[in-house]
Amino acid sequence: MTVARQLSEFLTGVSVKDLPDQAMDHAAMVVASTLASAAFGTTIESAQIIRDLTKEQGGRPDASIWFDGGDKLPVAQVARTNAMLSDAAASDDSDLRNIVHAGTPLTAVSLAMAERLGARGEDVLDAIVIGYEAAGRLSEPMTPGFRNRGFHGCLGAAMAAAVAGARMLKLPAEQMAQSIAITAVSIGGLATAADTSVAREYHAGLAAMHGVNAALAAQRGYKVEERILETYQGFFEAFGGVDGAAGAAIALRGMGESWDIVTDMAIKLVPGGHPYHSFAEASAKAVRAGGFKAAEIESIEVSRPGLTKLSGPAHPVDLIDMAHSPAYFLAAGAADGTFGWANASPVKIADPVIHGLIDRVRVGPQPAEHGSLYRQGATVTIRAFDGRFARSTVFLPYGSGALGLDWADIEAKYRTLVPASGLSVTAIEASLAAARGLRQAGDVATLIGSLRG
Repeated sequence: MTVARQLSEFLTGVSVKDLPDQAMDHAAMVVASTLASAAFGTTIESAQIIRDLTKEQGGRPDASIWFDGGDKLPVAQVARTNAMLSDAAASDDSDLRNIVHAGTPLTAVSLAMAERLGARGEDVLDAIVIGYEAAGRLSEPMTPGFRNRGFHGCLGAAMAAAVAGARMLKLPAEQMAQSIAITAVSIGGLATAADTSVAREYHAGLAAMHGVNAALAAQRGYKVEERILETYQGFFEAFGGVDGAAGAAIALRGMGESWDIVTDMAIKLVPGGHPYHSFAEASAKAVRAGGFKAAEIESIEVSRPGLTKLSGPAHPVDLIDMAHSPAYFLAAGAADGTFGWANASPVKIADPVIHGLIDRVRVGPQPAEHGSLYRQGATVTIRAFDGRFARSTVFLPYGSGALGLDWADIEAKYRTLVPASGLSVTAIEASLAAARGLRQAGDVATLIGSLRG
């Protein structure tokens, strides 16, 4: 069988009763986290533009745009719009194996499809777990090759959306495989533009939309080349530069032994690019351990396996720059001994103390030990002008599922970001309770209704 079919046979053979409680709980956390990010996204122009275009174009009343009191609109366009709201704020989640922001398209697609179908809350969580697994498996063979070749993680995000859409539609394995294959021939995305502009959220919107449309087309019998993942010049080779057979072996190994959303998912509990969260965390820990003041710091040195230079803008001037500036994360953590949602504000992004420390950031030698333990982790060494130094290592960033997630952290994030949408305190608490209780919900009407204010 093809890779798409073997994976789909496995995924369609899993029932919701087979999924660990922790996986379902993490899925509910992903929903709350994604909605929180989307709430902040309502203030961002790129997401506003697509939201307004979607409303202007109108169409079949399937599903609701979040934090908007307007009419229901076509499911694929709503999924696209809501995914853009979340991704624009760069405050969602990541699969640490490949830095694919899978939770954004998964939540956008699964909730939109649930509205269209009248599905249960448990169905939404089930689709998110299954879609997370697919995204992780189909992205891993191409990591880091896809990034090195200039492509964006929306490649995996689109696979998450396609599988979630197929799961919500309860498609059989053959049609889920076609959902995957149709999406594989539809998605692209250039990383360079995503790192420097609002192309990033445009990619996220297309990933969600392509996934929905692929599932709907497969349901009606549309078929493309099912071998497209592993064939010559197919998905694995064209995007990841990996031989199809080798990619297939990686994608299909160990199915059912663990679940990606439990072992590899990380929710952002601070803003910006996930690869740099550990930079800020380790830097803050080091400066606290050394008791350093900003004026005393001579250098901030960071190391992780494979890191030879820092990418992105050194001195950010806006949210896009900040999200992709590892130097900012290091300097900000050292400046304040902490790093949080305030660091995405214009005031902090322009902070002269942080910018002064940015010029003292450098890359150190790669770690000589425990390289396999670094999962988007980092070691940071801070040295003072008088010779004192302190070092801190963070193997997994705060918010990683493997470290254990606490609803208290998710709720704090929700209450911090959702007010940006204009929801009342009452509506914020009602929507948070609905997200947390989604597994017990007969449908998603309560959650969606609370997001309308």
